[in-house]
Amino acid sequence: MKTVTIADHINYSSEKMKKNNLFEGEHLFTDLYCFEPGQTQKTHTHDNSDKVYIVQKGEGTFKVGVESTVLKKGMATIARAGEPHGVKNHSDKQLTVLVIMAPKP
Repeated sequence: MKTVTIADHINYSSEKMKKNNLFEGEHLFTDLYCFEPGQTQKTHTHDNSDKVYIVQKGEGTFKVGVESTVLKKGMATIARAGEPHGVKNHSDKQLTVLVIMAPKP
């Protein structure tokens, strides 16, 4: 059984949003996305995969489809296959997001 300590995988980059992999299999992956203030994940789509965002630390603006909302620690959202989605850390603090995506693109 593979186990991880999530805190060991929190890693930020001053250059751009940092993806830190926790688990990856044939059918899904789980990452920690770490954003410094002002960093973004550009709006994009996955035609055949759903993506779940779960905020672990901080707050950010999450766009799914035509809607945008601020999510804080303990809040989550889903981008269904084909829906445009992206994230912006609009705050002056770090943002950490647990991301689960299936099926793996």
